[in-house]
Amino acid sequence: MLSYGEVALRAGRPGGARAVVRALHQLDDVPWWRVVRKGGTLAPLVAREQGQLLAAEGYRARQGKSVRHRAR
Repeated sequence: MLSYGEVALRAGRPGGARAVVRALHQLDDVPWWRVVRKGGTLAPLVAREQGQLLAAEGYRARQGKSVRHRAR
């Protein structure tokens, strides 16, 4: 799981986290729920849906909607 800033950095656009958010919003075939905010917190407007999708893949949300590593 990566943060929006990490995705931007890997794309060669340091500081482009907001552009990553916009791109993920427009692309239907990209697993947007696997990208989280800095510090592992979920995106506020889609936190419920994002949390459910992550839980289905074995990730656990903790207090404050921060995501822990995949459960084994």
